[in-house]
Amino acid sequence: MRSVRQLGNTLRTGAFDNVLSGLYAPGGEKNRLERARERAEETVLRFFSCYGDSERAALFSGPGRTELGGNHTDHQHGHVLCASVDMDMLACAAPNGLPAVRIQSEGYPALEVSLDALSVNPGEAGTSAALVRGVAAAIADMGFRLSGFDACVSSTVPSGSGLSSSAAYEVLIGNLFNHYSCGGALNSMDIAKAGQFAENLYFGKPCGLMDQAASSVGGVAAMDFGRPDAPAVERIAYDFSRSGHTLCIVDTASSHDDLTEDYAAIPREMHSVAAALGKEYLREVPEAELRAALPALRARCGDRAVLRALHFYADDRRAMQEAEALRAGDFRGFLALVSASGLSSELLLQNIWSPAYPERQAVSLALALGRELLEGTGAIRVHGGGFAGTIQAFVPNDRVSAFRSGIEAALGGGTCHIVHVRSSGGCVITE
Repeated sequence: MRSVRQLGNTLRTGAFDNVLSGLYAPGGEKNRLERARERAEETVLRFFSCYGDSERAALFSGPGRTELGGNHTDHQHGHVLCASVDMDMLACAAPNGLPAVRIQSEGYPALEVSLDALSVNPGEAGTSAALVRGVAAAIADMGFRLSGFDACVSSTVPSGSGLSSSAAYEVLIGNLFNHYSCGGALNSMDIAKAGQFAENLYFGKPCGLMDQAASSVGGVAAMDFGRPDAPAVERIAYDFSRSGHTLCIVDTASSHDDLTEDYAAIPREMHSVAAALGKEYLREVPEAELRAALPALRARCGDRAVLRALHFYADDRRAMQEAEALRAGDFRGFLALVSASGLSSELLLQNIWSPAYPERQAVSLALALGRELLEGTGAIRVHGGGFAGTIQAFVPNDRVSAFRSGIEAALGGGTCHIVHVRSSGGCVITE
């Protein structure tokens, strides 16, 4: 057990460099490791400044996640390929002996959540306090007696980046409770489900389990949502740092405001096609049966709904093929599938701009510019829900500087984020 002072001193000796390197510098880059160590030390110092010295201090991480394959397939009980990334929520924490959680997140007001009051608080909807209270309630429901802790949190997951900052936060909080209240008894999917519970019932967002599972499990994960409450999750052993490509997430600086109907229309239209064939989800309908019924489906559901259903089958298949390509070490084949997924999202799923706002096509513009800069190399696609937000590109290492400069010349400085896939999910760094 270490006090906060001891934790800071131990960090400075480089004793945790191997762990930090695995999380933040998977390619062994010395500068990235030094920045990670400095950030960890700064977080420890902030804790000391906020709460003083404490025993049983530790560092925790909840990573962001990136979707690699399967765009809008999970809600139809399909397959997804995703990965945890080196942008994360980092916390220095220690027990406080109180029936309360106190958190100071960098750049935000301090929050305090009583562990004696874990019912849904409607006034907290959409806040970090709601996520803390919800995760606490989920873990208490599992039969654990909760202990209070103090934490200082630093984040490198940009809000609205499509890297799921909310899931990263939920997984971070779940790991804190697991360490201080559960003796490490919770597994990664227990923590993911606690995060989903908090986001659905306390935060007020009806999300699936993909984001939390990707953040909590870590590495590259192939997920089968045939049972959405208990998806089958398989980790894929692939080292992206040896692929010769760099993963870039481009923030198009476009707003998600007023796009609720666009997002809701995708599952609604897919469900309408399934319902026309007597099922609830497209996963339950054989593709051949849908294709045989195309004339009737076009008349009943409309062409866009049919196109979106066809995208589901193609991208569901591609997500599985992408996983197989990585298992086989076939990165060129993986890139071809990523590119095909991007085109399917544009042409069939139609989630790169909103028909309600035809003047707002930042995602389309970013994709067009990105393809010009890649000149037929790498791969590029819409990232996440679409309509606004981000795109994803796998850029050959020798083109990264030019790609980033070209994108930021058009979209603004700091819009192209270089991201690394990391092998660990939510964790206690200093164990």
